[in-house]
Amino acid sequence: MAKRIHPPEVRPALSRERIVQAAVELIEREGSDGLSMRAVAAELGVAVMSLYNHVPNKAALLEGVAEHVVARMDLGDPGDAGGPGEPGGQGEDWKEWARALVRAFRKVAHDYPRCMTIVLTHKIDTPVALRPAERALALADAAGFDGPTSVRAMRALLAYALGAQMREVGAVKMLDHLEHASVATFARLDPERFPHVIALAPELARQDPETDFEFGLDLLIQSLDGLPRRVS
Repeated sequence: MAKRIHPPEVRPALSRERIVQAAVELIEREGSDGLSMRAVAAELGVAVMSLYNHVPNKAALLEGVAEHVVARMDLGDPGDAGGPGEPGGQGEDWKEWARALVRAFRKVAHDYPRCMTIVLTHKIDTPVALRPAERALALADAAGFDGPTSVRAMRALLAYALGAQMREVGAVKMLDHLEHASVATFARLDPERFPHVIALAPELARQDPETDFEFGLDLLIQSLDGLPRRVS
């Protein structure tokens, strides 16, 4: 009986998109320290020199990773397929759109926690990087804020989203210490100097990131809502 000859496996053509996707998966699995052109080539099963036809160097690869992550933010832009449409002026709609925008950043940060570090530490010189800023400024304009206030509102929302992400990945050690403090830790405190910490120890130790995040987001948006705006 003749031996059956199997055709050779056909690999997808190498492209920038495939290289960036492999880098994203590598970073999420091993961290950014494990990223190198050689490691990505091994991930794809190709010679390292073949990567340079699509990505000139590691810096360009990191920029591609950041762009990949930002592009996955669901901004709900008007005109996008399935998008809910244009925000509706100075009523409640702009607040919901603002919440949705910050939550979109939060979701991407949760989906790509290690790659988000790349986003926060590398410059992205592509239009994709400006889509979240354009969306935030459009929302502020629709709500009736002037230009300078729109820019500051955008920065405040971004700072809040970044701060929440840093806390949840353990970058804010003071709050992390409070959440993981033991009963013995609180028992050693002087009740005259720390009456409130002792009284609220169970609440301080309770971890509920979603509730904390939404509480802070509501405070921020309510504060923005109280700023002067154009009269329609």
